[in-house]
Amino acid sequence: MRSVLLSLGLCLAPATVAACPLATNDPATFDRLRRHDFAIGDAARLRPLALALVPCLSSPDPAVRDDTALAALTEWMRGDQLDVATLRELRARGYARLERDDAEGFAGTFTALMLAEVARTDRRMAWMDDAERATMVEHAARHLEQVRDYRGYDPGEGWRHGVAHGADWLMQLALNPALTRPQLDRLLAAIASQVVPASSHAYVEGEYERLAWPVLFIARHEVHAEDDWRQWLSGIAARLDEAGPAWRDRDWLARRHDLLVFLSILNARIDLNTDPGLAPLQRAVLATLQAMP
Repeated sequence: MRSVLLSLGLCLAPATVAACPLATNDPATFDRLRRHDFAIGDAARLRPLALALVPCLSSPDPAVRDDTALAALTEWMRGDQLDVATLRELRARGYARLERDDAEGFAGTFTALMLAEVARTDRRMAWMDDAERATMVEHAARHLEQVRDYRGYDPGEGWRHGVAHGADWLMQLALNPALTRPQLDRLLAAIASQVVPASSHAYVEGEYERLAWPVLFIARHEVHAEDDWRQWLSGIAARLDEAGPAWRDRDWLARRHDLLVFLSILNARIDLNTDPGLAPLQRAVLATLQAMP
């Protein structure tokens, strides 16, 4: 594995790596890394390697972005191989990348997936303090709200899937029992902004289900009554007619499609679950479905 690291130039200090160090014309390198399940025997090399892979999340090449950089970072975080100092640095670099221009549409969405894995580490064994966790909630909510690139899968370039990946970040946060009611409400506000997107984009690549998962996990905190859920859902439903009198045109039908599928997915997932804490949400969902035009 040392020879693989040297061939990639990843033994450099992270400060010297300005761009993704993985060469897109060397698929054999990716194969060697994956064959070893991203196992790095030298712990001292793991931190600079992990940090050096962060720019690769912006790569237009799915073999670099998805199959190597994100897969490696996920493997190391889920295997508890990165220390807290490295996790904090990954988080800081992730936040910084979310602030950059992203014309290609890959940097933000795959950075969000990486940050979802950072959030998962804190959920499994808390290492963030209250202020750090609150800051991540705000970053995640704002990121999802700001998604305007609704491209999904491209046969040559792979996935973008900005709404789905942003929702995955919120899901990992929603699973954390340490979140407060205001923080959960902040996540719900962000989800509401994309259930019926302003562009009247009709979701067809599973975004509605990914948006539903964090809602289900928020409901499991059991801090929202049925009236709270009714009010939240009515606010989303009101967006069907926000464009004014030109309703029931193609854009209106796209918005209705998104809301209808989202509500149906929520209801179906609750039906498949035996958690009584989801009952207030389900009653609100059914009432909203019944009231839909």
